[in-house]
Amino acid sequence: MYCEVCHIHLCKDCVEKHFSDSSKVHDVVPLTQYITTLNYPKCRKHPTKRCELHCEQCDIPICTKCISSRNHLGHEQIDIFQNFEVKKEVLQKDLQELEKSIYPKYQEIASAIPVQKADLGKSSQKLTTTIDRHGEVWHREIDTIIHTLKSNVEEMESKYLVALNKQEDEITRSISEITQSIADLKKLLDSNEFSLVSAYKSRIAEFRILPTKLTVSIPNFKPQEIHTDQLIDQFGSLSASSIITEEQDYSKPPQEAKSSPPDLSLMDAPRVITAIDTEYGELLCGVTCLSDTEMWTRGDDNKMKLYNLQGELVKSVQTKSGNVPYDIAVTRSGDLVYTDDKDRTVNIVNNTQVQTVISLQEWRPLGVCITSCGDLLVVMVSVYSKQTKLVWYSGSTEKQSIQYDDNGGPIYSSGNYKYISENRNLDICVSDCYSRKVVVVNQTGKLRFTYTGGPSITKGSFYPYGITTDSQGRILTADSNNHCIHILDQDGQFLRYIDNCDLDCPWGLCVDTSDNLFVAKYIGEVKKIQYHI
Repeated sequence: MYCEVCHIHLCKDCVEKHFSDSSKVHDVVPLTQYITTLNYPKCRKHPTKRCELHCEQCDIPICTKCISSRNHLGHEQIDIFQNFEVKKEVLQKDLQELEKSIYPKYQEIASAIPVQKADLGKSSQKLTTTIDRHGEVWHREIDTIIHTLKSNVEEMESKYLVALNKQEDEITRSISEITQSIADLKKLLDSNEFSLVSAYKSRIAEFRILPTKLTVSIPNFKPQEIHTDQLIDQFGSLSASSIITEEQDYSKPPQEAKSSPPDLSLMDAPRVITAIDTEYGELLCGVTCLSDTEMWTRGDDNKMKLYNLQGELVKSVQTKSGNVPYDIAVTRSGDLVYTDDKDRTVNIVNNTQVQTVISLQEWRPLGVCITSCGDLLVVMVSVYSKQTKLVWYSGSTEKQSIQYDDNGGPIYSSGNYKYISENRNLDICVSDCYSRKVVVVNQTGKLRFTYTGGPSITKGSFYPYGITTDSQGRILTADSNNHCIHILDQDGQFLRYIDNCDLDCPWGLCVDTSDNLFVAKYIGEVKKIQYHI
């Protein structure tokens, strides 16, 4: 017997049990009846023949004449009905998976978008209202300044007007007296009265003293030149925004149901598992794991070399420009990424083909790492090393730039020697050698903490170079000056040193999938170290 709904074979004894599954409406028929109803395909090469077999190697239906033609000699052939059943099973599984898993997930994701859009609108409106309120504060302050200046002008005008009116009254009175004196003198000149002429007293000396000249000086208004950039800085600015693309897999449990990685306690005495000699001599600067058995390295020449754990050179790749690579990383697909600070580029190596994905003009890329979602994080300095910023790229598109703290000050120092790693909690960790600290910001660019050395390190002697993080969220950084590795928790609390494994001048760091630490020593050796239980 055969169930055309479930696509399975049944013996007569199993039919009754099969019908007990009431989740489907079953259609059980004799197998011979089902087979005779199949529409066998015509052969592509022999149109008059029907195909009764399927060639597994060629994955096509074939007829008996195809077999006799010896075109499929040595190939495995199965009955076409058997192949038909296999394909039907695949179709059934795909249908079930689409209906019960994938389609509901897409619906769930789609239903979340209107909520996100509504939240976006509310957040944008709230942000706009906050900006408007701050603008009103600025308007009030400017209105107050304008009112104060205008009041000063009015007060000055009133004060000067009193002085001018007083002088005007005095001059008017003197003119009246002069006019009267002129009239009196004319009468006396026409008079023959001796007594009147003898009684005349001259005031000419009094009138020769002219009134004091009063000059009123009006102040000028000197408006300050408006610098838009400074005005924006003073008014306030928006913090960095971003759209974070997170790959989703319907087969994965929800985020809150994810199991945490097993707790790996730190060993009291970390041990060297193996030591791998390289061809770099005394100038090995970086290491990054391609797998648990192979690692890419970089030194002071223009080649990046892939070694296995036996120290055998698997292959090497030369930089596109011929310059020394500054830093290296490996993508989730296994491609090598390197930065070229002299050429100002970030490049990806696929097999032996080098492709430039980011070209910069005014900035030099230094440290690089791959984020959990497969994007690039690059820490870079300006051409003359006066500024430093951290840039998040999706492909060659800039998604976010992190440069200043909440007070507008620089987060990072302006020198070279900066390496970068993303922690499992999405914090971004930078070893900033010039400022002698590890600087950690969250994914929005807000400064979380800085670390300047452990308890037994002399103040100012901490020079962090390579940096990496493990599955526990711990931060590990190489202290080349003190010949040790510092281990911190994800909140910047010092946990312990690795200082017992002959670590002369450690530089580059990475961890494999088992959290074994790989340390590139400047003297040309890579050490694989177990530091946890």
